[in-house]
Amino acid sequence: MNDYVIRVLASPSEVSAKAWNALLAVQAEPSPFMRHEYLLALHESGSASPASGWTAQFVTLWRGTQLEAACALYIKDHSYGEYVFDWAWANAYEQHGLAYYPKAVVAVPFTPVPGTRLLARDAQSRTLLVQAMVAWCKQEELSSLHLLFGADADIAACTEAGLMLRNTVQFHWTNVEYPDFDAFLASLAHDKRKKIRQERRKVADAGVSFRWSRGADISKADWDFFYRCYERTYREHGNPPYLTRDFFQRMANTLPDAWLLFIAERDCKPMAASLIALSTQKDEPLVAYGRYWGALERVDCLHFEACYYQPLAWCIAHGARRFEGGAQGEHKMARALMPVKTTSAHWLAHPAFSDAVERFLEREGAGIENYMDHLGERSPFKAG
Repeated sequence: MNDYVIRVLASPSEVSAKAWNALLAVQAEPSPFMRHEYLLALHESGSASPASGWTAQFVTLWRGTQLEAACALYIKDHSYGEYVFDWAWANAYEQHGLAYYPKAVVAVPFTPVPGTRLLARDAQSRTLLVQAMVAWCKQEELSSLHLLFGADADIAACTEAGLMLRNTVQFHWTNVEYPDFDAFLASLAHDKRKKIRQERRKVADAGVSFRWSRGADISKADWDFFYRCYERTYREHGNPPYLTRDFFQRMANTLPDAWLLFIAERDCKPMAASLIALSTQKDEPLVAYGRYWGALERVDCLHFEACYYQPLAWCIAHGARRFEGGAQGEHKMARALMPVKTTSAHWLAHPAFSDAVERFLEREGAGIENYMDHLGERSPFKAG
């Protein structure tokens, strides 16, 4: 590693957007959420900042003036906005008089979307990056390092460095080149097909219609309306929203092509919204990601229509290969989103706790395998 230099940066603005995005573009599993524009907007909008408990310490690996590897690392004093839950680990530390926080997290804040976390030119650089992070965490006397929702190459590098693996389950829909939404429905078992038609009919009978806008065609008024819906949904659940209005304005300004907005209307007035993210790699198949939604009025089955059926119909019409429905939610299987394992990697500084967590993960992993088998027996598609 003599010819490599590690630099730890306090803001994404300290690394060239061109260099960062060029490195992301050559990864096997890029996503729009790892683009420099996205991470910078999180930071500069105050959504993921020291004030909200996300202190950026981006780790970069250089050879001369060339960026060889990089990742978005955050120092955290809580576990909110991660979606790989380690509250029990934190409680166990506290019960033994030890500090679990601060910890280091390699993740996209508030974004449980699998994909490349370790941007690297080759496997060697990726492994060196993991080793450098572990050494840095030891130096800073942090309790632990967690890489969340990593790509296969990330997980391989973490395994080589001795990190422990943990699996969770998400639900994704795959487009098998359906000619239209009816053809998709025809692929489902009769009871699932009937249920979807009933749910869609309830929304239509309530007088609700939808329109969509993509990229620069999303007006400021529509962004404002979406944020009203998004904010209300969070506050109805007793929490302020993670993301600020300024974050979404920055997305409209710097990364517009990554967004698709559905607006639900009744009596010519908007009453709900669903925001979908889209992949931005020009030579890669189009992928859609279900992200945020909210409603100002209650209509039976409106959530399913806004967050699943409208996006799936759009994906079919526009040739998207995949729609990722996000974290958790077995109910998504009834809408043909199938279970997919996601993986995170973990390093704990305390040897005894590391051993205890490793034993826990073995048991939990066996449970996840059984859960996946159980879900596999409940396919919504026609037999044969």
